[in-house]
Amino acid sequence: MSEKLVGAMIGAFGGLTSIAYGKEILVFIISLLPILELRGGLLAAALIGLDPVKSYIISIIGNVLPVPFILLLITKILSWMKKSKIKLFNKVANWLDEKVEKHKGQIEKFGYLGVVLFVGIPLPGTGAWTGSLIASVLNMDRKKTFLAVMLGIFMASIIMMLLSFGILANVLHS
Repeated sequence: MSEKLVGAMIGAFGGLTSIAYGKEILVFIISLLPILELRGGLLAAALIGLDPVKSYIISIIGNVLPVPFILLLITKILSWMKKSKIKLFNKVANWLDEKVEKHKGQIEKFGYLGVVLFVGIPLPGTGAWTGSLIASVLNMDRKKTFLAVMLGIFMASIIMMLLSFGILANVLHS
């Protein structure tokens, strides 16, 4: 699923690749977004031929940037969305609640190590956005959570670098 979303993002914003630093901007945007995050950013970088080291740094920055805001604001935003008279906000808040309920056991069981692993093992539905959301809902310490998310991001970045620029690059250039 991530590959299709990344391909769609490259298609939608592919015009960026023709301007100065356009490839870098595209990778940054993809890394910033929920669902795709760093995994999508690195995959996109490999597909558009961006330098691996540059891709690595840009993807990490893009993935880390929303984390403090999520940790500080998400519970207030969710509370407001649940009370809103706008049905779309109610639906999104309920969907996020379901996502938290589905995955919170993994983090509750292992605490901050659970956050590291949840963010660091690049599987569908995991990542910095969801890990930060769950930790916030569980009222985990923000500073410790931020460090755990950072460790997870570095773990995921290494795995995704190997997959995106190692295995994928070999397949594309064979």
